[in-house]
Amino acid sequence: MRRIVTALILIPSVIYVVFLAPAILFRVVVAALGFACFHEFSAIAAAQRIRMPVWLGQALGLVFLLAPVADWRMMLALTMVVMLWALRAEQLSEAIGLSATTILGIVYVYGAWRCAGLLRSLSPWWLFFAVSINWVADSAALFVGKTFGKHKLAPVVSPAKTWEGAVGAAVFSTGFGMALLPRVVAEMTLAQAGLLSFVVCVAGQMGDLAESALKRGAGVKDSGHMLPGHGGWLDRLDSTLFSMPVVTFYLYPPYQ
Repeated sequence: MRRIVTALILIPSVIYVVFLAPAILFRVVVAALGFACFHEFSAIAAAQRIRMPVWLGQALGLVFLLAPVADWRMMLALTMVVMLWALRAEQLSEAIGLSATTILGIVYVYGAWRCAGLLRSLSPWWLFFAVSINWVADSAALFVGKTFGKHKLAPVVSPAKTWEGAVGAAVFSTGFGMALLPRVVAEMTLAQAGLLSFVVCVAGQMGDLAESALKRGAGVKDSGHMLPGHGGWLDRLDSTLFSMPVVTFYLYPPYQ
């Protein structure tokens, strides 16, 4: 019941922020989500005895998120700042671990939320698609997995997930995308919508498994406890942190 109540609050809130919120409020919300997710990521790292410079990571992440332009030069600059900070480590044997983990957290969390801004600037419908396809996938995976699931998808990483649930998620998500995208995106064919929706769904499921692997390695069940029935923000948004970049790669190919 707590999971349902939380979802009933979050879904209309997300729709408002995506479609109706002023630009400044959208930026504040995205920055807050990035801050919360990075904080939980740092807690997972701490559970593995990786002592990240959390506040430095948060500050650099916000710069990466909100800067007018963020490219490979900014990433190099952020990397150098973190590596110089690592010189302060009490044990220099920890320097490479805290440096690599901090940069990973910045790119993983704040890089994905930067994609949210790019998608909304192009069309709120693109951002809605990148987020909502995970709602459909999660619901379908849960229903199909509980009803028909017999074959474990990743028993070491996430024992509850099944191949049947994953297939159900892909089928329903693909259908959802084919129903939505041609109606709201000019010149989007059914075939293109179906292929993109399938790829984004798979990316979202991989994001879920990737975050589960981090938690499993750290020996923690949830990334946090702020969302009743869902765990933490990172637990709720792990799929989205993969799906938004994939949609962004489709719209802004890196080779152009």
